[in-house]
Amino acid sequence: MKKWRTFASMPEQYIGLNKVLEGLSRVEKPILAEDQQEQINEILMRANGTDKKVSLTYYQRGECITETCTIASINIQRKVLYFVDEIFEMKNELPLSEVLDIRFL
Repeated sequence: MKKWRTFASMPEQYIGLNKVLEGLSRVEKPILAEDQQEQINEILMRANGTDKKVSLTYYQRGECITETCTIASINIQRKVLYFVDEIFEMKNELPLSEVLDIRFL
């Protein structure tokens, strides 16, 4: 697909080509097995409120994203996970249903 980028000389072509390339990189959300969900819940509970670094993989807008972060808190009622990323040190909110994998570092 890189060879077609040279033909994107007009803005309309460039926009159309970007849409096609974005569509190729999107993936469907993986379905987790019950034991994987239990393992994720166990690690989340152990990491909750501690300063231990974890590798968090989650699904967002057609992509699987992996970040190194610390778990700040979990809101069970809203089913939301709050984590602080390592790069910008900002608190982020993530639905628990979007978590794909979590591992201690």
